Amino acid sequence: MSLIGTEVKPFKAQAYHNGEFIEVTEANFKGKWSVVCFYPADFTFVCPTELEDLQEQYETLKSLGVEVYSVSTDSHFTHKAWHDTSDTIRKITYVMIGDPTHTISRNFDVLIEEEGVADRGTFIIDPDGVIQAIEINAGGIGRNASTLVDKIKAAQYVRNHPGEVCPAKWKEGAETLKPSLDLVGKI
Repeated sequence: MSLIGTEVKPFKAQAYHNGEFIEVTEANFKGKWSVVCFYPADFTFVCPTELEDLQEQYETLKSLGVEVYSVSTDSHFTHKAWHDTSDTIRKITYVMIGDPTHTISRNFDVLIEEEGVADRGTFIIDPDGVIQAIEINAGGIGRNASTLVDKIKAAQYVRNHPGEVCPAKWKEGAETLKPSLDLVGKI
């Protein structure tokens, strides 16, 4: 069953954010757009490249009213240790959620049970706490945060313009489609 169109399930977790430990719940995903980016583990190889790329897009995402949360099955203490020791991870200013109980990873259906780690899953969540987009990659395939920005803009456009949809490769300002009987077979 797809999680698209479903509300984020309840959870409570500890996170590392800008030198502090904070509590995060599903309520944090309401009232604004959110991106939740799952990754397998701290102190690994592809993960820091993705998290750094996400940080490089963070200001753009914030300007779109989006908050970013990274999640792995490591603890918030491990996130702090990684942040303190890695030049790449030290740059991160968004929230790093610890999920050692695997609750959040199970809620988002990305937990690899036999390994105890999460798949590379990216979720776009609207201000109502409803999942609007999902991308899941195999462990060896890193994500590109610049394509995430385009997906957010499309999701926001569709939300703000009922009855319109964004075609493939849509960029902000480009033409959209208005599905109707007259349009059937004309694309």
